[in-house]
Amino acid sequence: MDGIYAVMDALLPLEALRFSFMKNALLAVLLLTPLLGLLGTMAVNHQMAFFSDALGHSAVTGIGLGMVLGLHNDLLAMLIFGVVWAVLICLIKQSGSASVDTVISVFSSTSIAAGLLILARGGKFARYSSLLIGDILAVTPSDLLYLAIALPVGVAVWMLLYNPLLLTSVSPSLARSRGVRTRLTEGAFVVLVAVAVMLAIRWVGVMLINALLILPAAAGRNLARNSRQHALFSVLIALISGIAGLFLAYAQDTSAGASIVLVAAVFYVLSLAGRRWRK
Repeated sequence: MDGIYAVMDALLPLEALRFSFMKNALLAVLLLTPLLGLLGTMAVNHQMAFFSDALGHSAVTGIGLGMVLGLHNDLLAMLIFGVVWAVLICLIKQSGSASVDTVISVFSSTSIAAGLLILARGGKFARYSSLLIGDILAVTPSDLLYLAIALPVGVAVWMLLYNPLLLTSVSPSLARSRGVRTRLTEGAFVVLVAVAVMLAIRWVGVMLINALLILPAAAGRNLARNSRQHALFSVLIALISGIAGLFLAYAQDTSAGASIVLVAAVFYVLSLAGRRWRK
């Protein structure tokens, strides 16, 4: 990491980057926001805007069950339960037994209630209350390694699934007629989102993860004229929001996650104005 820090000092001689925790946080933003921006485009297109919210809530349950089962690695517990929860949501959604928003709402409320019930036993929830708002300034070099692996793998899987997912979002029956295995494609997508959310949840927080995933994609959709522009604008807005929010939080001594989301919200408002002006 010393070599990377030296390059950052040479390229970005900023007061805020004198501290290693700010360097780690900036690297985390650069690795995390592009992936969330890409995944958000498909979540918006599939009308699953609150899907990441349900997954964020499931992180609390995952940690609780991990503690009960003696699994001491919180990240592993969150990943396992998050993936299982995502697949269950997808299966019930595909069964057509209820609308998408109803399914997501049921799973979201159930997971947060179950997690709080488990973690509140013996007053242990205070140890995990930071999950609610996250702390990107707590990123460690080992965490950055996970993100450095997740970004290229996530982008590669997203590129592989892009055309089938896009066709499925337009018309599932047409996608099936073209040989697309829609159920498998959607299942792979929700698993990818689950992994990304669980990797980000400790730094963004349960309360903010959904906004960070959806706001850049929603703003990008307002500005884009086609699907490629949608992906490009979403990634750019996510990146700029992450960087600007991080330095704003440092300057104002406030929550980095909340600052990042608020900057993304400003972009969304501006995109609405830009859309109206273009029309």
